[in-house]
Amino acid sequence: MSGPLSDALRAGIAGLAERYPTREAALLPALHRIQEEMGWIPPAAEVEVAGMLGLRPIQVREAVTFYTMFRRRPSGRHHLQVCRNLSCTLRGGDVLLDHLRARLGIVPGETTPDGRFTLSVVECLGNCENSPCLMIDFEEHGRLDLEAVDGLLEGLD
Repeated sequence: MSGPLSDALRAGIAGLAERYPTREAALLPALHRIQEEMGWIPPAAEVEVAGMLGLRPIQVREAVTFYTMFRRRPSGRHHLQVCRNLSCTLRGGDVLLDHLRARLGIVPGETTPDGRFTLSVVECLGNCENSPCLMIDFEEHGRLDLEAVDGLLEGLD
């Protein structure tokens, strides 16, 4: 099969399909693997994974567009996700977002011109007790103020 997915990724998705009771149930883990390897989920990958799982491409597109954790375009080296849930908003999440927008010169959904950072807003990171919080790549950071955010950014390559 020829497509954007690597042979290793195809093998991993095939293994997932065998572990789940239905092919639909394997879709989200498969999408996570694609994003992990490729950094995003290109449309051609949606079509290919649909074929592998016996799903219609629109079913895959629906999942990719519904969940904010899936990226539909390449992102920067570091993905910054600001939580906008009520707890984070009440404790300064909007201030963190405004600070990041000003510091990076981008709005949510954009990547800095040097490809270093992509900024996103997510509905909830599930870390309300540590609000306001931010996820950088796959690591959550909570109880942030502007100084702590600047320190985190300066520690990234």
